[in-house]
Amino acid sequence: MHKAVFLLSYPLIWLVSRLPLPLLYGLSNGVYFLVYHLVGYRRKVVRDNLRLVFPEVPEKRRREIERKFYRHLCDMFLEMAKTMGMKPEQIMKRFTFSNLELIRRLEDEGKSMMIVFPHYASWEWAIILDRHIRSRGFGIYQPINNPYFDRWVRDVRGKFGMTLITTKQTRDVVAQNRKEGQLATYGILIDQSPMLKKAHYWAPFMGIEVPIHTGAEMLCKQLDLPVVYLKVTKLGRGRYHGECILLAEEPTKVPDYAITDAFFRETEKAIREAPEYYFWTHKRWKHRGKKPAK
Repeated sequence: MHKAVFLLSYPLIWLVSRLPLPLLYGLSNGVYFLVYHLVGYRRKVVRDNLRLVFPEVPEKRRREIERKFYRHLCDMFLEMAKTMGMKPEQIMKRFTFSNLELIRRLEDEGKSMMIVFPHYASWEWAIILDRHIRSRGFGIYQPINNPYFDRWVRDVRGKFGMTLITTKQTRDVVAQNRKEGQLATYGILIDQSPMLKKAHYWAPFMGIEVPIHTGAEMLCKQLDLPVVYLKVTKLGRGRYHGECILLAEEPTKVPDYAITDAFFRETEKAIREAPEYYFWTHKRWKHRGKKPAK
């Protein structure tokens, strides 16, 4: 079944990846009408999330954010497919960076590092950061259930110089790179909601107390990896900018959970500046009010 789904989907993905960008965004307009107006994909989840985190915002304004989010969502997923047919130089023109001096200084000092970022604006094209670093780039991800799509994703990312490793492989890969003297930069998305039974740290996110993943911070502390936040801003259709922000250069000297808290404060600032670019289809606040009593 997995192979059949992949074989049926691949030709469509390939065709999308070959579309000129003006046609791609024209297609996105049509997909938006289908996804938002006809199908209503996860519209209740998005609407509930916006109402929950922006109770003070008028309903009319929340609906405007909602519509803009779905337009961005359709753009972003078609951009993911487009990545397959793009050359690195093309993405480099559309995804720029600032404060790369921070990355280069850490590399000059012989330090590997962890780049953390949320599901905001564009995380797919952020892979082009690999073309701006001297160290070896690794993307930490959750494997796709369909092994054919999983291999395809690995191949596409690998074209841009990035090696994908699973969350379970991360500790061993970091340790092996350190043993071999391999300078490395690791990238990971860390704003997902953990399983309730595995939650051990709760903190406010957009004013609502929820369980928070802390695995990335704990790993950085154990292996003394500097932590850099990538703040991504959408400049226009198919145009993004990433700013490198230092969260902790010496994580072992930072109090527990301070790095995680700093990550979420940066994410909150980005959301409040342009809420339509956050990934509102996630049930990020589903565990609110479920914190176990001490």
